[in-house]
Amino acid sequence: MNQAAEFCEAVTTALEEHRDEDKRIPMENYMKNHYPFFGIKAPERKQILSPLLKEYKGMTEEERLEAAILLFEKPERESHYAALALLEKGIKKAPEHSIDTYKQLLMTKPWWDTVDMIASTLCGGYFLRYEDKLRPYTEEWRQSDHLWVRRSSVLHQLKYKEKTDAPLLFETIDTLKHEKEFFIEKAIGWALREYSKTDASAVIDYLHREEVRPLSRREGLKWLKNKQPQLLEE
Repeated sequence: MNQAAEFCEAVTTALEEHRDEDKRIPMENYMKNHYPFFGIKAPERKQILSPLLKEYKGMTEEERLEAAILLFEKPERESHYAALALLEKGIKKAPEHSIDTYKQLLMTKPWWDTVDMIASTLCGGYFLRYEDKLRPYTEEWRQSDHLWVRRSSVLHQLKYKEKTDAPLLFETIDTLKHEKEFFIEKAIGWALREYSKTDASAVIDYLHREEVRPLSRREGLKWLKNKQPQLLEE
């Protein structure tokens, strides 16, 4: 058994040992019963995973990617969260082809909880490492037939602040802004809101100039209305 398979088995065993039926049901309900849970909340899950992540820190990047795929094959959601925690440890060493695994995981048992972490943290970190890949992948993914891949294309730069490629961000929003799909509307608003903290005038000018869905507009202006309302009155 290689390190990837060993890690997957160790994680699954540890999570199973901490199964909590009382917490499982409300956690599943919160996630609209899309996937089963062990019933382990984030703080306890991090405590369980911490020694395992240290024990297997010598995994190669190939084994890390393989382990994540294996964990996503498990039914319980905490296994998927463990896969993402493992991948996050390798962001600074991610090989060029890791983006293919990230996309595969975006489309594997997708829901906002895993997709948003993959999009903003894993893909976001990847494109800081391979800057020349940001535009072509964003342009490709925003045209995808897969809802969650399109959502990801809006969120790649969520944490970039002053490093944001604003023209690419606004082009991507332009491509998706007419979709009557909650998770796209929400992603657009989220991206605009985060970028407004870095360049308020760019976001205000964009929303003055372009029509976006009402939810996207409300979400996009939420931070400005609370923190810098005077800018919206100018």
